[in-house]
Amino acid sequence: MSFPYALNCHGRLFSLDRPQVMGILNLTPDSFYADSRKQSEAEIIERVQTILTQGGTMIDVGAYSSRPGADDVPPDEEMARLRRGLSLLRREAPDAVVSVDTFRADVARMCVEEYGVDIINDISGGEMDHRMFQTVARLGVPYILMHMQGTPSTMQQAPTYDNLLGEMALYFSRRIDRLHALGVNDIILDPGFGFGKTLDHNYHLMAHLSDFAAFDLPLLVGVSRKSMIYRLLDLTPSESLGGTTALHMAALLAGAHILRVHDVAEAVQTVKIYQAIAQAR
Repeated sequence: MSFPYALNCHGRLFSLDRPQVMGILNLTPDSFYADSRKQSEAEIIERVQTILTQGGTMIDVGAYSSRPGADDVPPDEEMARLRRGLSLLRREAPDAVVSVDTFRADVARMCVEEYGVDIINDISGGEMDHRMFQTVARLGVPYILMHMQGTPSTMQQAPTYDNLLGEMALYFSRRIDRLHALGVNDIILDPGFGFGKTLDHNYHLMAHLSDFAAFDLPLLVGVSRKSMIYRLLDLTPSESLGGTTALHMAALLAGAHILRVHDVAEAVQTVKIYQAIAQAR
């Protein structure tokens, strides 16, 4: 008999017995989807309220744009952006389940120790700061382990695989073993759509997403308004909500537990429709 997953967030169990919607709060001035950029105090507060009132149950906060070609952000600047955003978030929603999107161990530590952040979301799988795994272990928080080939500045130059799924499975298995050895048990897998992957790679990955169930860990999918949608359909990110919704349903049918999204209301609707289908089986 299988049991639903649950995350230990500072002693509070957060159940994944149904798919959850994680709303994106971008504190960057240059993220790929312009409408997601929140800079002023009023914009940040409004975004937090929108995520929660529309049914989002998690908030992912980022202050470093990982889009190809984005400017590097020094650690002090990333921390300053996060301190400002997290102070407003915690004032508005002190009990919200919050993850921080960072690959820097010191930034992760600051966010957890100063603002009680619940989850660390690392796009680099520990590769861009080799202290990250030990830091997460010391902090005792869940960790989102994402797959990326290369770095944000190089990942889309010429991504190449001999066996995409096999290489990703090896990537995850090695890092899961290292995390378990350090005592990190709350691990969420993110296949990293768009991170070191061509258009064909992304759709091959989506077609075989259910394969990752073999790791017996929760699965997060982040495809919201990404290039795998707007390049395929010859659109812009702002025109890509329909394609995003289609991929969200495909991900849920393949076993996704968390959707990381820009458009919370539409994702929540998609989850409800998926649940109706699942219950009717």
